[in-house]
Amino acid sequence: TARALWTIEPGRSVTVAGLVLIRQRPGSAKGVVFATLEDETGFANCVVWPDVFRAHRPLVMGARLLAVRGRLQREGRVVHVVAEHIRDWTMMLRLLRADIGEEAATRLLDGQMSRADEFRRATPDPRDAMPRGRNFR
Repeated sequence: TARALWTIEPGRSVTVAGLVLIRQRPGSAKGVVFATLEDETGFANCVVWPDVFRAHRPLVMGARLLAVRGRLQREGRVVHVVAEHIRDWTMMLRLLRADIGEEAATRLLDGQMSRADEFRRATPDPRDAMPRGRNFR
């Protein structure tokens, strides 16, 4: 579990699984992808280096439930799992039908979730239409 990561010695191989909450690939990170997974005990931060990302790109970008195996790192109050292998466990979400009901499970499985990987401005930003130049205030 995410909570158990705090009790494990850094450098050990661990596996963590959870719902994918966030995927980030900052331009300044040189191709590194950061993913935040959530299980019933909390959050787990995963670091996916470019070579692992290339090998598992469809999973990293598309899965709703991931299992990540890798080395545990701890820096101060931050714990990371540096991914070595990634599995898509999205199909395991079907087991939730008994727990949360057919309608809620169908919404979860049919993609009616937040679109964290998309960006779309609902209304035009007025600053985009402002003239640019030295004399503009």
